[in-house]
Amino acid sequence: MGMIRSIIAIGLAGLVGATVARAQEMPSVQRFDAWESVTASVDGKKICYMGSVPGKSEGDYRRRDKTAILISHRPEEKSFDVISVEAGYTYKQGSDVTVLIGGATFTLYTDGGYAWADDAKTDRALIENMKRGRSMVIKGISSRGTITTDTYSLVGFTAAYGAIGKACDAGSR
Repeated sequence: MGMIRSIIAIGLAGLVGATVARAQEMPSVQRFDAWESVTASVDGKKICYMGSVPGKSEGDYRRRDKTAILISHRPEEKSFDVISVEAGYTYKQGSDVTVLIGGATFTLYTDGGYAWADDAKTDRALIENMKRGRSMVIKGISSRGTITTDTYSLVGFTAAYGAIGKACDAGSR
């Protein structure tokens, strides 16, 4: 239950600047192994997202807030497949995040405590690799110079991605 609450809170707060209290209806949550999909209505707009928390986190830090990776669809804004990483700390200014899936490497830009791909093409390539992979490693560096390595399971990713696509009509775009 802790992961579900974390994903809902991070997703609603990070993606739409809302809190669970602003949701007009109880979010619909489905669990797919290491991933969860969430469908909610915030300010009358449907959002669908999926997320996961790392199974393993490494780094020489004393305290770190929740970290997660999210993929969102916001159909009313015609926004699909947006990947975001919440670090649980503020990234070092000007630093990049590295995502490793199998033999593929991707670079995300950082802003505060979040990281994103530069463009939709990179988001789509990441998603395709996540569908085929078994695990994903995300490496970042905090504003204090701490290097972190988070390892995520990709088991359940494809099913969760299908669920948010169906819920937000992402296949019809």
